[in-house]
Amino acid sequence: MALHFERSEFDARRDRLMIEMAEKKLDAIVLFAQESMYWLTGFDTFGFCFFQALVMKADGSMTLLTRSADLRQARHTSTIDNIVVWTDRDGANPTLDLRNLLNDLGMLGMRIGVEYDTHGLTAFNGRRLDEQLQTFGQIVDASGIVGRLRLFKSPAEIEKAEKAASLADDALDAALPLIKQGGDEARILAAMQGAIFSGGGDYPANEFIIGSGADALLCRYKAGRRKLNRNDQLTLEWAGVFHHYHAPMMRTALTGKVSKRHQELYDASLDALLAAEKAMTPGNTFGDVFDAHARTLETHGLTKHRLNACGYSVGARFTPSWMDMPMFYQGNPEPIAPNMTLFAHIIIMDSEAETAMTLGRTYLTTESAPRPLSRHDLDLIVR
Repeated sequence: MALHFERSEFDARRDRLMIEMAEKKLDAIVLFAQESMYWLTGFDTFGFCFFQALVMKADGSMTLLTRSADLRQARHTSTIDNIVVWTDRDGANPTLDLRNLLNDLGMLGMRIGVEYDTHGLTAFNGRRLDEQLQTFGQIVDASGIVGRLRLFKSPAEIEKAEKAASLADDALDAALPLIKQGGDEARILAAMQGAIFSGGGDYPANEFIIGSGADALLCRYKAGRRKLNRNDQLTLEWAGVFHHYHAPMMRTALTGKVSKRHQELYDASLDALLAAEKAMTPGNTFGDVFDAHARTLETHGLTKHRLNACGYSVGARFTPSWMDMPMFYQGNPEPIAPNMTLFAHIIIMDSEAETAMTLGRTYLTTESAPRPLSRHDLDLIVR
């Protein structure tokens, strides 16, 4: 069995979820988020994109409903003992199989929580699930219950995050010699991902972002590569990943001469990141962190060039995104507390001047100031 944590760690997580279920008077919870299954049992797969559900009853017993391709995967990577396979066939409706499973588990007429807000449950299957369960029992939206438990990292999880951050640093080290006039984005990307793989890391939950020239103003991955010019800008957002735990970083690197606008945007982004960092302490909220960044950029006259969020929680995530909840955006009341791993990024995109500047790193929150997990400084990268 390939488990990345001690069995006692999984037992403690199960017990935390049982307490939450008891408080919400849930007789069972049906989990569709792969992150929830991985956190609770270690189950590691991308098969969630088809249809699978993990049912946990109030007594802590669990049963997985999945496809035949994931039967051995579940046995090998998780603590789950009871696995039921639904059959691929023309006209198959696995939500009917789930209803039958819930019936076999004695859940008829019971209060059942369903994890709706996840990429692991499509709208199509969600509608079919509601059709099957509307007269079966009292169905309540249990989205976010496990997500909030995952927000607070155990010592063993913090070790994974620290290893991921070290791999993110290794990726930047591998990229730096290639960032120069004539440097090829393809080689830079290959070097960064290769450094993470060579260090024992994993694929990220979403593609690394790489873009130079006008593409440096994009905050998403896109296909197509180019080579750097003499005076160019290169935006990179990547994450070290270890056992699915992510530690993202973000930088805009320059080649050749630093323009006046680039220097202005860098100075502003550094001020804003340090302000966000200062606000990332217990007693403040996620909204306070966003406000600190927004106020700083406002003083630099850059409000129209910033985004409406400046970071988010990170941890063990699966495709299609390493972004986790909660996020740093206006009015978010979630309190900052110790033992969170949080990615703060400053993204300034001046479309009029076609000038980009970004700066971001992952932190571990403490009882006081947060601890940056990267060994790299925040200096402007000029090659």
